[in-house]
Formats: sequence, C-alpha cells, structure tokens
Amino acid sequence: MNDILYGLKNALTLINLFAALGSTTVGIIVGALPGLSAAMGVALLIPITFGMQADTALISLAGVYCGAMYGGSISAILLHTPGTSSAAATAIDGYQLTLQGKAGKALATASISSFIGGFLSTIALYTLSPLLAKLALKFGPAEYFWLSIFGLTIIAGVSSGSMLKGLISGAFGLVISTIGMDPMLGIPRFTFGFSTLLEGLPFTATLIGLFSMSQALILAEKQIKEMDKPKELTDKIYLTWEEIKRILPVSLRSTVIGTVVGILPGAGGTIASFMGYNEAKRFSKNKETFGKGNIEGIAGSEAANNAVTGGSLIPTLTLGIPGNSVTAILLGGLVIQGLRPGPDLFTIHGKITYTFFAGFGIVNIFMLILGMFGVRYFSKVSSIKDSILIPIIFALSVVGSYAINNRMSDVWVMFVFGIIGYFVKKFNLNAAAIVLALILGPIGETGLRRTLIMSKGDYSALFKSTISWVLLVFSILSLLSPIFMSKFEKNKKKIKTV
Repeated sequence: MNDILYGLKNALTLINLFAALGSTTVGIIVGALPGLSAAMGVALLIPITFGMQADTALISLAGVYCGAMYGGSISAILLHTPGTSSAAATAIDGYQLTLQGKAGKALATASISSFIGGFLSTIALYTLSPLLAKLALKFGPAEYFWLSIFGLTIIAGVSSGSMLKGLISGAFGLVISTIGMDPMLGIPRFTFGFSTLLEGLPFTATLIGLFSMSQALILAEKQIKEMDKPKELTDKIYLTWEEIKRILPVSLRSTVIGTVVGILPGAGGTIASFMGYNEAKRFSKNKETFGKGNIEGIAGSEAANNAVTGGSLIPTLTLGIPGNSVTAILLGGLVIQGLRPGPDLFTIHGKITYTFFAGFGIVNIFMLILGMFGVRYFSKVSSIKDSILIPIIFALSVVGSYAINNRMSDVWVMFVFGIIGYFVKKFNLNAAAIVLALILGPIGETGLRRTLIMSKGDYSALFKSTISWVLLVFSILSLLSPIFMSKFEKNKKKIKTV
C-alpha cells in the first residue's frame, strides 16, 4: 500500500504530468495519421527516454501507446481511414455519422468510451495482474484454435443485412490469409513469385486499401456538382445525458472484453474492437441502425481497443510475455531502464512500477481532456469538400502504406485492395468480415496444426481442456444468437401489437 500511495504522489509531480500530457498529444497525432502505428510511435520515442528517470520514461511510453490507440478513431470517423488497425470497427458507424453531419457526436463518443476502456483497464493493472496472467499461460495451441473459431463466429454479428454475403466476405478473408510461408512447413503459398509476399499480405496496406482507397474511389464516382458541396455539421459537439447512459453499459462490457483479449499474447486491439462492436450490436435494441451510424457501435469498438492497453501490460510486466508488438517494444524500454519483468517489479522496484500504473491512469485522463477539447476542431475536417478530400485520402493512403516497411510493393497491394474494397462496397459485402478473417485465419491454422502435430494426428486433443470447451460453447452460442435474437424481436413486436 505504501508503494501504491508513493506511486500516485510521484505520478503527480510536475515533470511526470508534463511527460504524460506531451506524450499523449504526440500519441494522438501518431494514431490519427494512417500508417503510423502505436508500435512505431513507441519505438521512435524509446531513444528519447534514455536520459529520463525510469518512471518518467515509462509514463511517456504509456502516453504514446494510449494516445495512438485513441487517435486512430479520429481519421476513421472523419475520413473512413483508420489511423490504426484497431480503429477499423470504429469506421463502420463513425463515418456514417460524419456523412450525416454528426462528426462531433461520433468523436465525443470515441473520446468518452476510449477513456472508460483505458482508465478501467488501469484498475485491472492494479488488481488482476497475477490472476489474469496465470489464465494467459493456460492458452496452448488448441485453445488458440478455439479462440480463433469463436472470433470467426463474430462475422455473424458484424454482418448486417445478408448473412450469406457476410460468410462470403469471411471466406474470402480466410483465403487471402493463407498467402505467405506455410507456418509449419516453410513452403511459399500463393505468393505468385513475389518475395515481398513471403511474410503474407502487409496488413496495414491491405487495411488502408479496403477502407480508405476504396472510399476515395467511391467519392470520385460521384457527380462533380455533388462533390463541391461541403458537409455541414448539424449536431452538438457533446453527448446528451441520455446518450451517455446508452454508451455506458456498452463501454463497460467492452472494457472487460478488451482487458481479457489484451492479456492473450498476439490477440491485440483489432480483434478486441470487433468483439466489442459485435457485443454492442448483440445487446442493442436498435440492431438495424448498426452500420448506418450508431454511437453504440463506436463505443463498443473504442472501449474495447483502449482497454487492450492495460490488459496487454499485465503479462508483459508479470511474466515478460508481451501481449502485442507495442508491449514488446515497451518491454525493451523496461530492460533499458534496468527493470526486468517478474516479481521484482512489484517488490524491489515497486515504487517505479506503481508510479507507472498511476501515470497510466493520468494519461487516460489527459486523453479524455485532449479528445473532448479537440472535438470542435477535429470535426471541421468533415466540412472539407470531397474534391479536396479525395486527393488527401489518396495521399494519406499511399504514404501510410509505404511508411510501415518503406516498400513500394506495399503501395501496390494497397491499390489492389482499394479496387477490391470498391467492389466489396458496390456489392454490399462486408469489409469488416474480411479483415476479421484475415487476422484470425493464421491464428486458427497454426493452433490446429500444432495441436495435431503434438498429438500425432489425434483430433480429440482439441477437446481436452476446460478452456477449449468453454470457447466451443461460446462459439455455438455466438452462431445461434442472431437466430434467437431475431425471434425474440419478433415476439416482442407481436406482444406490442396485441
């Protein structure tokens, strides 16, 4: 308790407050620019932290991490260009609200729900670190296979309208996820002789093509006279109390989802955001408005992907197992400061660790303040004429695709998937389902094949653990839930008419 109180007091010193505010601002800018991921922002900051005190350095790294996770929602909402991959689900309803002149409401929702997810995940850092880290250790190849299956059933939730088109989109995502080196045999698959595809499709470039370049093509298709009309903001910047009450339970539910997903190594914010979005839709009374501009969809996605920030730090700090690429870089930052993950962080270095935890909470408070203050200015982007917006999206898409690996081949991949994304939208297929399958496909394939290799081809090995059975049951319930919910809605309408 003494270390916790010391950490809170130390985090409130002037130097640490400045570090939190400055790094969060930088993180938001990095996240809002397509292609500049949270991992890149943290990696670029590490050399600057060499001369800092350990607690100030860690708070600065946390500020960039949290700020970038939120910042991705800004361009996702205003330009339909997710600044980070974890903001892809936010773009679904966020951009629709922008088209309706309600960009301010969408941005305010993202700010509030991001704060809820990030701040409450700080509580998990304090209270649940040892318990949840042990849970992550119990996940073997079989459990990761069932986790991917459970994730794929979410396609049923994110597919508004035609379930068949959702399944077609998911199947396409699974097919393209096999591009690259075979994870077990090391044999190239579907690379067509291009060495740059040996690592698989460049994820960020693929994402930018599906969501951003395709949007530029859609806008370019409009008549010139329509393009010259700027969008006018018709909404108030801040949410009403009724709207806050709508997103609060969604944000709390997504916070739990994001924290748990963050603990699982390799899962990450993208999976959490789609899971949060799916559960928001599942429990919503207005399912038909999802994909057309529903603030609950934004809240579900943003609370989940920001809760991943705290959750991913739990196995990193307690076990030295990074939950994602950002925490892997943060792990390097810890080692540079002479801190090694494990029990010593909470005993010998307890004062530094709990200062970092308190700073993590302060970073999320600054993120909310900066987000709400900036809504009025961010939302002005939505009033830009389409004739100006198209080249901006085009330029950001090219720069964002190139910036990750400094390869022109990634830009060509982006253009190809921009064309594919254009037809996906034209035929009312589901880009979110493609992305979800693209992420989960390799996880499921690797988990299945490793399990069979370890068990010498015995499929019963997939059903031996309790976690596997729990995930299997959840998968079945997730598949059947749209049927049950539709019947429930019909019965409710019948009762109302009577």
